[in-house]
Amino acid sequence: MRPTRRELLAGAAAASLSAPAAAQIITRPADVAVVGAGVFGAWTAKKLQDAGRRVLLVDPWGPAHARASSGGESRMTRGAYGADEIYTRMALSSLDDWRALSRTAGLPLFAETGVLFFFPDRDPYALATIEVHRRLGLPTQVLERAEMTRRFPAIDSDGVALGLYEPQFGVLMARRAVQTLVARFVEAGGSYLAAQVLPPEAGQGRLNRLRTADGQTINADRFVFAAGPWLPRLFPDLLARRIRPTRQEVFFFRPPAGDPRFGPGQLPGWADFNGGDLFYGMPDLEARGFKIARDTHGPVMDPDEGDRGHSAEALARVRAFIARRFPALRDAPLNESRVCQYENSANGDFLIDRHPRWHNTVLVGAGSGHGFKMGPAVGAYAAALVTGAPLSIEPRFSLSSKAESGERLVH
Repeated sequence: MRPTRRELLAGAAAASLSAPAAAQIITRPADVAVVGAGVFGAWTAKKLQDAGRRVLLVDPWGPAHARASSGGESRMTRGAYGADEIYTRMALSSLDDWRALSRTAGLPLFAETGVLFFFPDRDPYALATIEVHRRLGLPTQVLERAEMTRRFPAIDSDGVALGLYEPQFGVLMARRAVQTLVARFVEAGGSYLAAQVLPPEAGQGRLNRLRTADGQTINADRFVFAAGPWLPRLFPDLLARRIRPTRQEVFFFRPPAGDPRFGPGQLPGWADFNGGDLFYGMPDLEARGFKIARDTHGPVMDPDEGDRGHSAEALARVRAFIARRFPALRDAPLNESRVCQYENSANGDFLIDRHPRWHNTVLVGAGSGHGFKMGPAVGAYAAALVTGAPLSIEPRFSLSSKAESGERLVH
């Protein structure tokens, strides 16, 4: 059941793990079974393993597969969260884990490009971020428009009043990072199973076992469900109206040949608050192209059957923004596009809580488009819930705080 490093890694990236050819009964119970090998599940499994637990990690299609919220090329890591200091602290505490994991990989998992947020006015979000970062002692720099123009020549800063530059943050290579983490987990003695878990059956105060679509039985003392946009399918009565996957379109454009302005040496990860219509992107990393997306909730997305082709409307909207803010890319060819999904709670807060009826089961999800960077901190919190380690409970992560509808407050 335990794959080798060769099976997990194909060159620089891990290969997908295939399901067993025949039905298998897992008779030796694990201490903990973790369902979902995205960033939240993989880090939870690793933190549980570090705490001395025997852990089984289960996913039907492989770590950070193409339809997962953790799939795709890259994710930004940043500490700018306005007044939401809890997320700044989580992003900051996760950096050491990401750096340590990156040092073990054949190719880098973290690019310290810096991150630049910029605003058309002295936005309350920016002012609250400055206050939090000063209180935490972060080296965030406040840039006026002229200084921003000088340091980041690819950006047309017309209409920009203020920039916040975070030098210690940057970009995580998402798929590669999760696959590398799962490889390290297996190398350290963790178990991985490629199987699709069926919705669990009701128990009397606890969950005793799981069934898989190919007839296997998974036994464990405790369970963690970190199945991303599939969580509502596993727990329809509990989560179908509390977690909503939405369609998100991402584009990569070819920069001019030999133009250093769009590489990681001169262009950081960035986000333009743009009067409330936020766009964000990343430099041309590993010759993939200049990445850009609009940070808004798209239509509801079926993670299995949803159309993964980009829309003409989204491409036109992105091109219009590029023509104004990155004029050297006005006519840049489109290298590629991706459609992924956010897995949203009503207001953007995470879900990390015990199941309301099964005391040995923890639910982890609602990354809401900003959670990838905090995988290590989420995993540590979830692992503490599982093991009973000392933990300061955060009410914002509770199931009871998850409304069925509301306004997105976390950005």
